[in-house]
Amino acid sequence: MSTPHYHIPRLLTIQLLHLAQLSPEQEVCGLIGAENGNPRHCYPISNVAEHAHRQFLLDPAEQLSAMKTMREKGEELFAIYHSHPTAPAIPSTDDITMNAYPNALYLIISLNTKGILEMRGFKLQANQYTEVELALEN
Repeated sequence: MSTPHYHIPRLLTIQLLHLAQLSPEQEVCGLIGAENGNPRHCYPISNVAEHAHRQFLLDPAEQLSAMKTMREKGEELFAIYHSHPTAPAIPSTDDITMNAYPNALYLIISLNTKGILEMRGFKLQANQYTEVELALEN
């Protein structure tokens, strides 16, 4: 069985990596909207988790607003992204158990690297995760 792969626009990837770098002390998070399965827009959302340095929780009001904006633009939820300031780019136990959107792609950006940011994609279902291949497109 081949690994599923997803195409992510280069500019969107750069935006996600930049957002993670702007907040190296806490996890950043948000949504990505897509048109016809093609990711188009990033919707940064405040992290309201009590321990934002090691977990994320999307601000409910901002999440609803972002989803409303996506609907108005004819977009669907493509991915949920967040960063790991001091951990590898793999789902934490909290990431897996708090998964509310099993059809969405989860993008994790790690700042726990030596000079190079890392972004990996996962599908989270039934208390387990499967890594997917990410391909940059122009």
